[in-house]
Amino acid sequence: MPLVYQQDINLHTRLGIWHITEPESFFSDAHLLPQPINHPHKRLQTMAGRYVLQTLFQEIPLHLVQIAPTRKPFIPGDPYHFSISHCADYAAAIVSTNHRVGIDIEWPQPKILSLQHKFLSHDEAAVLQVDGLSGAMSSTIGWSIKEAVFKWFGEGGLDFRQHMVIEEFEMKTGSHFQAACCFKKENPVRLLLTGQLQYGLCCVFLIT
Repeated sequence: MPLVYQQDINLHTRLGIWHITEPESFFSDAHLLPQPINHPHKRLQTMAGRYVLQTLFQEIPLHLVQIAPTRKPFIPGDPYHFSISHCADYAAAIVSTNHRVGIDIEWPQPKILSLQHKFLSHDEAAVLQVDGLSGAMSSTIGWSIKEAVFKWFGEGGLDFRQHMVIEEFEMKTGSHFQAACCFKKENPVRLLLTGQLQYGLCCVFLIT
């Protein structure tokens, strides 16, 4: 199946979401992995994510992709900044030629409520509580915001409660939202994130 969603964020940055219905053979010939992945579904998700990258920018040199010690994929010299996320049968990617980026997609599950205390403070949970959103969806959005920031940073070593603090959240429409997160790992930086709810998924991204 082709991209189910594509967005040209600006002249240099594109985002895409792919619904994975194809077998591994559809992706494997043109998308070699820099390291083996034994789990079949994880391997399929990874291949699909890389396929999305090349769908967004056909000239991106996937054969040069390496994996950093933090598990972040990158291309030496950063000719392209990119971030990939997988969830269930979906793969998402954001690619930019001149902006640092991060993306995350999540499938809301009720069990996230029992884990919320590990990544959200009481104040953050209150910020995310808006009319029309279930508790599971609010928590999923919070997790996805912080995962997107984690991937944007790319160097690991982050505490999800201490180093990333969600300060503002607003539903712009019934399916689109914006959030502000204070990143405190180094000098405090205020990050603006954009998100949407579609296909049963929560998708959040940021560019700087």
